[in-house]
Amino acid sequence: MASFDLLIIDPQNDFLDIEGAALPVTGANADMNRLADWLTQHAADVESITVTLDSHASVGIERTTFWLQGSGEPIQAFTPILAEDVQVGRYVPRHAAQQAEVITYLQALEATGKHQLLAWPVHCVLGTWGHNIHGAVTNAIAHWEMVTGRVCEKVLKGQNPMTEQYSAFRAEVPRADDARTLLNQVLLARLANGRGTLLVAGEASSHCVAASMQDMLQHLPRERLMQTVLLTDCMSPVAGFESMTNAMLEQASACGVQCARVADWV
Repeated sequence: MASFDLLIIDPQNDFLDIEGAALPVTGANADMNRLADWLTQHAADVESITVTLDSHASVGIERTTFWLQGSGEPIQAFTPILAEDVQVGRYVPRHAAQQAEVITYLQALEATGKHQLLAWPVHCVLGTWGHNIHGAVTNAIAHWEMVTGRVCEKVLKGQNPMTEQYSAFRAEVPRADDARTLLNQVLLARLANGRGTLLVAGEASSHCVAASMQDMLQHLPRERLMQTVLLTDCMSPVAGFESMTNAMLEQASACGVQCARVADWV
């Protein structure tokens, strides 16, 4: 009989296309309902479940509340901010004492060549409704815990307000003074040592899933990647960033990761 390990990346209310969500991803609610239905039906076949949770303060370097325009006015969501913008005063941190640290961070981020800082709407604040797991997924996990006697592993990410963290495994610019931002070797080992096929789902495929997959491709053994499946109908991209999802799927496929709809795979 087939067995599975399940990694669910950020299946949280604020990413769902439902009323009240701070950063809705079109299709996300349907994605999570499909995943919950599958998990409920196949609970006995699942060896382990790991859920990552985007977990932020209300003010952080990647969100609008951290920034002001040079004129003192608030900035709009989805504003890109470069180190040069801060140096010339186009955008400034709300607290002026953080300016030097912010410029250093932005320069380090831009040096990675991956992306530039984007000011997101406030979302997934730890302790709020938006931080909570999709209701049907929550119920399916509870059912799995009753059926199997095991416990779902929940992993918080993004807790340091001075660095972004899309990936489940590390911050965009890790900080030596905060172990939470460094590469999560414990989580990598948990996934590498799983006994079943590793199924990956979550939101959003363009950002947190994509960043997590990049780290998995770099750090998981080749043989484990060959046992990994991206559930393409259990993840969706942020609107306007579809190309990032396509690039991630292509890169994963080239490394031996399979891409399939959950119903087709099982």
